[in-house]
Amino acid sequence: MTASYQSILCEREEGIVTLTLNRPEKRNPIGPKSLGELVHALEAAKADAESRVILITGAGKTFSAGGDLSMLAGSGQDESEVPPASLVKMLTTMHSLGKPIIAMVNGHALAGGLGLMVACDLVVASDAATFGTTEIKVGLWPMMITAEITRNIGRKKALELMLTGKRIDAIEAERIGLINQHVPAEELRTTTRALAAQLAAQSPCTLAKGLRSFYATQDMEFEGALTALEAGLADVLATEDAREGLMAFLQKRKPNWKGR
Repeated sequence: MTASYQSILCEREEGIVTLTLNRPEKRNPIGPKSLGELVHALEAAKADAESRVILITGAGKTFSAGGDLSMLAGSGQDESEVPPASLVKMLTTMHSLGKPIIAMVNGHALAGGLGLMVACDLVVASDAATFGTTEIKVGLWPMMITAEITRNIGRKKALELMLTGKRIDAIEAERIGLINQHVPAEELRTTTRALAAQLAAQSPCTLAKGLRSFYATQDMEFEGALTALEAGLADVLATEDAREGLMAFLQKRKPNWKGR
């Protein structure tokens, strides 16, 4: 995580890596540059044993208003020491990371910004945030993020958002399953970091195996998923952390995870 980033900030504290979309004057747009930097930072966190949980947030009053339209229109500069990346690369990197990713939604999450948010494993949002797939209003369609949204909410609500481009508030977003919880803006950082600390205290190898099994089996037919998950359970049970966790439970003490 030593690269010089232009579109994001990257910080690590107590095992929690915070990635901040850092173009607040443009409402933190997502483009090849910012996606490339996010992918680079995520892959660095994946390789770093001390990095346990990732938080993704936005600078200023917006999480992300979506795609960088200047780049989509063929204009704008995209110079960085980090190679650019596509949204497809970003989403596949997130789901193969093996470490929990939490979206800390400080403001509006729209279009591609909504897709980035939903792709995170958990979402905590400010009660002032709004959410929507607004692409239809500029003659576009939320193509790639359809795959994320329809795996989180029902078909009718997904199509309602996509066809109308309307925004919904945090109460409705939680009700339909777009986010896990909403809190007052002044409590967002404290609540989200407390959740991150809770996850960081779990066995890192079990989290990795569990997350990868979750995403690998989400589109399998039922019997095939059960077979794969049974193999996954055997893999977890063979770890030193599983043995330590069971022993700690029996001995009524806190487990000492080794990450293997």
